[in-house]
Amino acid sequence: MKAKERMGIARQMPVEMTPEERVNNFDEIVEGYSEFTAILEAERCLQCKKPTCRKACPIHNDIPGFVALLREKKFEEAYWKIRETSSMPAVCSRVCPHEFQCEGSCVRGKGKGQSVSIGMLERFIVDWMVENKKPMQTACGIPGDKKVAVIGSGPAGMTVAYWLAHKGIPCTIFESLPVYGGMLTVGIPPFRLPRDIINAEIDALKSCGVTLHTDVTIGKDKTIEDLRAEGFDAIFNGVGAHASRKLGLDDEESTEGVLHGVDYLRRINLGEDLDLGKKVVVVGGGNVAIDVARTALRFGSTDVFILYRRTRDEMPASAAEIHHLEEEGVRIEFLAAPVKIHSENGKLTRVECIRMELGEPDDSGRRRPVVQEGSNFMIDANSIVPAISQNVNHAADKGEEIDLTSWGTYHTDPQTLQTSIDYIFAGGDNVLGPQTAAKAVYQGKVAAESIERYLNGQDLIEDREFLCDQIDW
Repeated sequence: MKAKERMGIARQMPVEMTPEERVNNFDEIVEGYSEFTAILEAERCLQCKKPTCRKACPIHNDIPGFVALLREKKFEEAYWKIRETSSMPAVCSRVCPHEFQCEGSCVRGKGKGQSVSIGMLERFIVDWMVENKKPMQTACGIPGDKKVAVIGSGPAGMTVAYWLAHKGIPCTIFESLPVYGGMLTVGIPPFRLPRDIINAEIDALKSCGVTLHTDVTIGKDKTIEDLRAEGFDAIFNGVGAHASRKLGLDDEESTEGVLHGVDYLRRINLGEDLDLGKKVVVVGGGNVAIDVARTALRFGSTDVFILYRRTRDEMPASAAEIHHLEEEGVRIEFLAAPVKIHSENGKLTRVECIRMELGEPDDSGRRRPVVQEGSNFMIDANSIVPAISQNVNHAADKGEEIDLTSWGTYHTDPQTLQTSIDYIFAGGDNVLGPQTAAKAVYQGKVAAESIERYLNGQDLIEDREFLCDQIDW
């Protein structure tokens, strides 16, 4: 097929559950491609000689490679092409913000065109492997005499354990929550990431000899020194950014009806039945804010809307999630921010807000919101849920003199992810701040290679396969 013919094929859209149906359950909203649709979408790929999509993928998946195999119906080979670089394709294909990463750099998406649906193609390949009961794991390494402790079972921690186990380095994961998966499990609703996908990743680790413990908080139940005394030769700290960032308003933490984004999602995803009331205000423009609003709808809140201090163009949430949100009836109040909590008898009644306008760009490149004096207005509310970012919880490094950045993240070697304590490595949100699963996976690969080299007494940089400076984090 010639390039002109490929350019004539429209982007294939997946089947989705209707908004009326999906707000009553937590089932996955988007169905995967059929074989016919997947191949047709794969035919849209131009197989660029210099694939910008691959460069924009945090994991550096060989996207043209697996797409070419897919359209030849070599689905199993396509899967193993992805697994050359990615340990979690089932997860990343579902939750990555593809429009800001691989698809955002697709040549077909430039101008008025539509990029190749890379995420859906990756998902099709993984789903095909599952449906056809194909083996999806490679042989694990024979365990050696060195062992590694992994703190946290999120995407970074799981990736470290995966790569090291395949190198014959036994790993033990310590998870403070009662479930595995970290923010994948407690920070993302099942309608975006079904739990059987996460459980399959955990089962794969167990089958490779990785030991996992839940309800163990490093820094409380065990210290890093305890881990060293137990014979762990190196430690990877993959604790995510689980601490909600506060708005800084008076009575924010003492008023009934004020609940913070990741705290709400964690409690809901752990099985707690939380009623936010009928009128819910969510503050923020990222995927956490979107997930909170959509989850509240599914738990019976009927008047849910989002306050965002910039415009739609600046929202960091993916366009697909914003589209689904609005389809489900959630309104977004742009250029507005809360300034005061009003309550009666300690219970939230109203939120006082103020209008904003956009000024000059800030360090993020987005135009800075500026207050419009005298533009205050009130919103009646049963609950307000700030979802404006998260911070790193440093319980795990209690008692350790470890260098941190001004943002409270771990200061690591930018290429190897080694911390100021030579046997401790870190990666994911606790180095990057709240970021994507794919970036955590990539940093897990980098850290795993560094740990292997550290244990073998090798130079951590010379002739490496993975270095963090490949990505503009």
